[in-house]
Amino acid sequence: MNHQRRPVVIAYHLIWTAYGWWLPNDPRGSTSNRIACNVIAQLGELHFGRKKVQPAGRVIREFYQRAKDVLKFDLLTFTREEIQTVAQSFRTCLKNHRYTCYACAIMPDHVHVLLRKHKHRAEEMTLNFQEQSRLDLQKSAARPAHPVWGGPGWKVFLDHPDGIRRTIRYIDNNPGKIRLPRQEWDFVKEYDGWPMHRKNR
Repeated sequence: MNHQRRPVVIAYHLIWTAYGWWLPNDPRGSTSNRIACNVIAQLGELHFGRKKVQPAGRVIREFYQRAKDVLKFDLLTFTREEIQTVAQSFRTCLKNHRYTCYACAIMPDHVHVLLRKHKHRAEEMTLNFQEQSRLDLQKSAARPAHPVWGGPGWKVFLDHPDGIRRTIRYIDNNPGKIRLPRQEWDFVKEYDGWPMHRKNR
């Protein structure tokens, strides 16, 4: 009997959105299988999974323009100053928990972080980043009593250095997609091929 070994996870690509920015019935599709709030359900139909044919940007903008009127809290995007606050929070979180970060993009309405495997599960790592940054934003009076983040987000498990390198390029290129300057953070460590780097010498 052949037993195939499961790939060993070596890194996590974590993605989550700011509050209200990827609703269950988002026109692009979502990973939600139900809509708990009736007023949000009235915005559009649920589609599980990412749609093969993506809607035009105009459709997405109109959807979230209508969402502003029914969400409990303000639908906000991060300013330049708030992005710096979030970055400082991430720096603190990385230091406190001894995480290793290979890439990070803090966008106006979502975040990408690539982290080396750790004793903490991916979900716990996401929660630690969210809690630290939410508290710091509230302390700065930027968002008093605002939830800041929209939920646990998504995680992609990576099991090979090639996948890590591809993900680094994808994350690094994210700001440019909306004509923002490339982000360079001092807490991001250059990827050295771990755990296979010794074999490559």
